[in-house]
Amino acid sequence: MYRDNTAYQATGDTRFKCKVCDKIFGRSSHLHSHTRVHTGDKRFKCEVCNKMFGYSNNLKVHMRIHTGDQPFKCEVCDKIFGHSSTLKMHMRIHSGEKEFKCEVCHKMFGYRSNLKSHMTIHNADKAFRCEVCDQIFIRKVNLKNHMRIHSGDKPFRCEVCYQMFRQSGHLKRHMRTHAVDKPLKCELCNTVFGQINELKAHKMIHDGDKPFKCEVCNKMFGYSGHLKNHMRIHTGDKPFKCDVCFKKFRESGTLKKHMRIHTGDTQTQFRWKDDTMFR
Repeated sequence: MYRDNTAYQATGDTRFKCKVCDKIFGRSSHLHSHTRVHTGDKRFKCEVCNKMFGYSNNLKVHMRIHTGDQPFKCEVCDKIFGHSSTLKMHMRIHSGEKEFKCEVCHKMFGYRSNLKSHMTIHNADKAFRCEVCDQIFIRKVNLKNHMRIHSGDKPFRCEVCYQMFRQSGHLKRHMRTHAVDKPLKCELCNTVFGQINELKAHKMIHDGDKPFKCEVCNKMFGYSGHLKNHMRIHTGDKPFKCDVCFKKFRESGTLKKHMRIHTGDTQTQFRWKDDTMFR
C-alpha cells in the first residue's frame, strides 16, 4: 500500500521523498526501509523472547540483553556498555558537559531527562498536579500511577506468589525472580536476577560504583532512583502527605513511620525512635 502509491515519490534530482513525513532519501531502498516506521512492519524476530523489530540492527542491539555483550568501553574508568548512546551519556560524568538548555531560565543540564523534569517548574499550569501532595507530572498517566501511592491501590498481581504491585513494570521485573531458565546469580550475596543488566546494576552495591551525579552538589549515587530522592533535598519537594495531620515528607518510608503516631503502634514507634538515635 505504501510502497508504490503513498509513501514515496521520485523528485527531479533523483532523490526519494516520503509522502507521509516528507523525509528525503538518496536511494529508493532507503525510502522503502523507512516506510516501516509508518506501516509498523516488524519482520525481525528475537528467537529468545519473540519480540519483533522493524530493522535488523535494532534486533542486533536488542540481543545484547540476552547475551550480556557490552562492546562499548569508557576510556576513562573502563566501564562497559551495551549501547554507544549510553556510553556517550556516561562520558558527561567525566567531562561535565551540559548540552541541554532550559529556554526559559537558561539553566544547563547534562541529561535530557533532568531538563524535562526541570521544565515542570515553568509549565506548572500545563502539567498534571496531584491534589493530595501537589507533586507535578508531565503526563497524565504518570499522575495516575502516582495516585496509587496515596490510595494504596495495587492492581497487578503475581500469579506465582500473589504479591501485588502498583505498576505493571514492577510486576514484570518481579516475575524474573521466579524464572528458572538460566538465572543470573550474584557471586557475592547469591541474589538472583532475570537479566544481565539487572545483575550488573546490582553489583554496583559491592563495587561502590556510583554513575549518577547530582547536578547541584555533585554527590554521586549508584541508582537513578536514589538520585531522584536526593534531588528533593535541593528542590524542597515533599510529595508524601499524611492524610491525618497533613504533614509532608520527602520519602514514602518516612511517611509510613510517621503514621505509627496516629495508628497507636507504640511498640514499633518506640523501636523506630530508638533506632534513629544511633544513625
